[in-house]
Amino acid sequence: MRKATTPPALATLILMTATSTVTLNMIVPSLANIAADLQADYALVSLALGGYLAVSAAVQLGVGPLSDRIGRRPVVLAALAIFTLASLGCAAAQTVWMLLAFRMLQAAVVSGSVLSLAIVRDTAGEVEAARLLGRIAMTMALAPMLGPMLGSVLDAAFGWRVVFLLYAAAGAGLLCLTWSDLGETVRPAADEGADARRLAALLRQPLFWCYALCTAFSTGAFFIFLAGAPRIAAAVFGMGTAELGVFVGSITAGFMAGSWLGSRLVGRHPPATVMLIGRAVACLGLLAGLAAIALGHLTPVYYFGCTIFVGLGNGLTTPNSNAGAMSVRPRLAGSAAGITGALSVLGGALLTTLTGLALSGTPSPALLIGLMLLASFLGLLAAAAAIRLNRAAAGVPAT
Repeated sequence: MRKATTPPALATLILMTATSTVTLNMIVPSLANIAADLQADYALVSLALGGYLAVSAAVQLGVGPLSDRIGRRPVVLAALAIFTLASLGCAAAQTVWMLLAFRMLQAAVVSGSVLSLAIVRDTAGEVEAARLLGRIAMTMALAPMLGPMLGSVLDAAFGWRVVFLLYAAAGAGLLCLTWSDLGETVRPAADEGADARRLAALLRQPLFWCYALCTAFSTGAFFIFLAGAPRIAAAVFGMGTAELGVFVGSITAGFMAGSWLGSRLVGRHPPATVMLIGRAVACLGLLAGLAAIALGHLTPVYYFGCTIFVGLGNGLTTPNSNAGAMSVRPRLAGSAAGITGALSVLGGALLTTLTGLALSGTPSPALLIGLMLLASFLGLLAAAAAIRLNRAAAGVPAT
């Protein structure tokens, strides 16, 4: 198989991102069977999700700067090799501790998601990068929905170990694909000290943190929804699992629509403007939801209809905020993508925990909308600050 020497196709980057996403949630339907088969407590087995998220945040923090230093290609190839072997280890695990150890190693696959963003920025300017990231996000949004569905089918038909064997097959296939299609897109640093100084300079840039926080708060609103929607749906609306799936999926449909719309708008308007529009759309939709509740229109259609605007707003915002974060110091696009991703994961974990605590008593539909609105509004403030800093750097007077 011939080694790649040119930048990868967009389809390769989409597959790198999608594989990272489904690795998190495809095993969700199998957790109970894993606990029974390995004679382990369910809470311990659930670390395959919570612990995995924590490790993936650490991986993102590490692989970004590492890829800036030695190149994207070797990091992606090494990560996929580790993921493939770890998946085989999970499939063969005879104890819960063995399973969890290999499961944590599987988190290496998140490198594909992080570095696909950096590779886009390596090969395109900020505007074109935002457009391409919107296309990746639009396609990738299907992965969280399809992953658990496929996992449940495989678990019911063949058992939970087959899910990990599928991970291994996907990792091996993607490893072959990236070897033949993913050429290096960044020149590795000749001076490690210079890269360290650049990274320190990036971390001192308020503009970078505005973009990164905009991404984190935007995705945080989605995490709040995932943590609270099942509780509200069951306790307030009496929904079953099938109905809940439809209404929860609606926010993903909104994200796909927003990503598509954003990829069209970014060619006509600056990425930062599209980012700000996305935050405004999310906030206005949630305010409309609170108004509907105050007026007594508490129905599933009104309630979940307003949350669709969070997905729509995130689709408009996150490709542009990610592109902006990586454009502050383009030479450190990997570091910027890794830090932003880790911040989003850690923020999501904190916000889901807080949402669970807030709704642990009598669930309040207005409280869930209010929490989502707070996160969306903080994202709006971060987006506005980014635009203000951009204008100041360009010498444009604030209006």
